[in-house]
Amino acid sequence: MKSPVRIAVVGAGPGGLMCARILQRHGIEVTVYDADASVTARDPGGTLDLHADSGQIAMQDAGLLAEFMALARLEDQAKSRLDHHGNVLHAFAPGAEDAAAPEIDRGQLRALLAAHVAPGTVRWGHRLTEAVPLGGGRHRLEFGGGRSAEADLLIGADGAWSRVRPLLSDAVPAYSGVSFIDVRFDDVEHRHPEIAALVGDGHMFANDGQGRAIIAQRNSDGRIRAYLGLRTGLDWPERAGLDLADAAAVGRYLLGEYGHWAAELQALLTGTDGGYVNRPLHALPAPLTWEHTPGVTLLGDAAHLMSPFGGFGANFALLDGAELGRAIAEEPTADAAIRRYEEVMLPRSGRHATGANDALARFFATGDFALAQVPDPEAEHQRYREAAEDYRRDRAAAPGSAAVG
Repeated sequence: MKSPVRIAVVGAGPGGLMCARILQRHGIEVTVYDADASVTARDPGGTLDLHADSGQIAMQDAGLLAEFMALARLEDQAKSRLDHHGNVLHAFAPGAEDAAAPEIDRGQLRALLAAHVAPGTVRWGHRLTEAVPLGGGRHRLEFGGGRSAEADLLIGADGAWSRVRPLLSDAVPAYSGVSFIDVRFDDVEHRHPEIAALVGDGHMFANDGQGRAIIAQRNSDGRIRAYLGLRTGLDWPERAGLDLADAAAVGRYLLGEYGHWAAELQALLTGTDGGYVNRPLHALPAPLTWEHTPGVTLLGDAAHLMSPFGGFGANFALLDGAELGRAIAEEPTADAAIRRYEEVMLPRSGRHATGANDALARFFATGDFALAQVPDPEAEHQRYREAAEDYRRDRAAAPGSAAVG
């Protein structure tokens, strides 16, 4: 941009940190505000895969692709699909050179990005309570504890329950009808060898056609996390009379819910090393759009919270951050940068969010679940590679574009 502006990013998740990293690589100052006390203040969740056509492109733009690959687990791209009797319906093992969608723990990715923004960029412990328009595209940010700041360009990267989104849209996340119960098993090769053998490398998916599923995934450091999926009401713990801190009671409840499942799969229901964490799945309306508003935009879950099926959420958060950062660096004004960014981001996220939300509904539908409905991992990987080539080619052909790297 031709004139300096005060840029504020709310949210130090992967998308917000990526945006800050790209801006700083172009010599542009930015401040990131986050409610967490530090980058390691809370459990960041499990693992995610970075796709060649989105997350990896962003990491390359950030100059961090080699650092990502040093942490990534190519072998954990493996996937197996089972029925609830334990029969393997389909299995995929990646080739030795397959890097289309390698896995990395969410906490590792966030820490990697946080370590590569300038010291002092992130103001930890700043929980946004309200963003107040001041006119001319400027906003005042009100934080807990009576603190405040002003910004000429406000970027909402503050997740599902964004405090910035109301400036652009009255849309709010809706409950999908599916809740995941997050469980964790540590040092699995020694302490839980039967679970280690069942899951193998990568991910294991199983469902029963009755609104019950188990999705288990390898994480780093010998850990497996599993998500016990239930099509149920949002208030299911209260209706079941459960205190989620009472592990024994929750385990008995789950054994009842999954009573018709094979014993080897039921092993994932009890004996956890981290208790039980209820994670109801919410999504924004899709496709979600808004009228262009000077001085403010959104990225990641704040813009397009969607089902986790397909793994698009984190990948597009990273790509959003990289594309917005480049647009700010390359366009003459913040307003032009927002327009350029939203013209690409909104249709892309709307299309993929619609597909991801539909996939969740199908996977947890009652009745027969046809294997043909499940994406083939090998075909997916080929699409990621081809789409990455298309992205780079189209970008290189765009007037005034900078090379990826």
